[in-house]
Amino acid sequence: MTLQIPAIAPESPLPDAEPPRDCPLCPRLVAYRHACRDAFPAWWNGPVRAFGDPQARIAIIGLAPGKHGANRTGRPFTGDYAGDLLFATLEKFGLTEGTYDSRVDDGLMLRDIIILNAVKCLPPQNKPTPEEIRTCRPFLAQGVAGLPHARIFIALGQIAHQSAIKVLGGRLPKARFGHLAEHRMPDGRVLIDSYHCSRYNTNTGRLTAAMFEAVFARALTLRDGTTHRSID
Repeated sequence: MTLQIPAIAPESPLPDAEPPRDCPLCPRLVAYRHACRDAFPAWWNGPVRAFGDPQARIAIIGLAPGKHGANRTGRPFTGDYAGDLLFATLEKFGLTEGTYDSRVDDGLMLRDIIILNAVKCLPPQNKPTPEEIRTCRPFLAQGVAGLPHARIFIALGQIAHQSAIKVLGGRLPKARFGHLAEHRMPDGRVLIDSYHCSRYNTNTGRLTAAMFEAVFARALTLRDGTTHRSID
């Protein structure tokens, strides 16, 4: 019998904001983690760390690891369709170095952008409970606090939007989620909403590549004060 070695995730750019590999805080997520470790011992199967540039001016806030993506590989959005669309879009806008190849050892690096998640661990059916979202929010808050230059935030989906608003000091009743909606925080930071880049959203036409690119074009415009187009 061949011993399978679990995936080794990249070191976090924000080590002080990460939970331990065996974080015990959410019983349901812990049970699911152990079930995945039993079924897929070669996978990462743990809280997924931030990925990107700690000096970034733009930060993406995702929902949670995908089962066959980040939960398998140990790097956000790596190994599933959502990552294919996300990293292709980042490349178009000059926010990557190297080539994305769906592997943690593909050498990909992010430039002036970083990816965080509202929930660090894989939730069953990709649906964390409100309590799990609240329990994980301090890790998101610590991650955001560790980004001294980030002024533009992009929330992928409504759960990420809600957590981002609370972490950034906004008020949810006045900041409703909507694709390409912008929310200015009391300290001047800006949150831009996007539909999540999931296969479901793209297959149903809720999100197109052009709609997704518009979010990042706007983020770069706010960052630089100039109009941006993707790099062909």
